[in-house]
Amino acid sequence: MKKAIIGKKIGMTQIFDEKGLVIPVTAIEAGPCTVVQVKTEETDGYQAIKVAFEAVKEKHINKPEQGLFKKLNLDLKKYLREFRLDTVEGITVGTEIKADTFVAGEKIDVQGTSKGKGFQGAIKRHGQHRGPMGHGSMYHRKPGSMGGTSTPGRVFKGKKLPGRMGNKTITMQNLEIVRVDLDKNVLLVKGNVPGAKGSVLMIQNAVKGGNK
Repeated sequence: MKKAIIGKKIGMTQIFDEKGLVIPVTAIEAGPCTVVQVKTEETDGYQAIKVAFEAVKEKHINKPEQGLFKKLNLDLKKYLREFRLDTVEGITVGTEIKADTFVAGEKIDVQGTSKGKGFQGAIKRHGQHRGPMGHGSMYHRKPGSMGGTSTPGRVFKGKKLPGRMGNKTITMQNLEIVRVDLDKNVLLVKGNVPGAKGSVLMIQNAVKGGNK
C-alpha cells in the first residue's frame, strides 16, 4: 500500500550502525498530519488524500482555509498537500498520520524546494571551466561561444548560460530510512534531502521498486 506524509527538514547529523560505521542522516519531522479531504474515483476521477500539517494561529491563515477547518471541526494547520494513492480504503477525514507509518529500512522518495542561490554565472551554475586568468586574455568567466556566425545565426535552445540558480522542486528517489523515532515523530533518512532547514517536504514510498 502506498504511504505518504508531510515533513519538515530539521537538519543533518550522523549516527553509528551496528558495525560502528558512521552514517550521515537527515532528521525530518514527519507529521503528525491530519486528513482533511478524501478523493475517490466516483467523486473526483482519481484516488487521493489531502493532508494538513503544523499548527498555526488563526491570524496566519486565510479565510477560505479557516472555513475549511472550521467546517470539518479540525484544528487549524499551516500546510496543505495532496497525495495520490492506490487506494483510500479505510481513510476518513480526521485520520491522523504519524511517523509510525514508515519503518526502518524502507525506501522513500522525498520532494522539496532546493535552496535559492540567485543569479549565478555559467561556472557556478553549470560547472563550466574558466578561461586563462592572465591580464591579456580578456576572457575569464564568460559563458563561451554563442554558436555559428552566419549559419545558423542564432543561439540554440538549451545553451547553458548565466541565470537564476536553485529554488526548484527537486525529488530525490530511493532514500533509505535508517531509524524512526516514534516519540518525537522524526525520521532519520540516509544522506541529504532538498531544501534548507525548516523547509517543507513531501515524503512517499519509492516509486521505482525500492521496497520489496
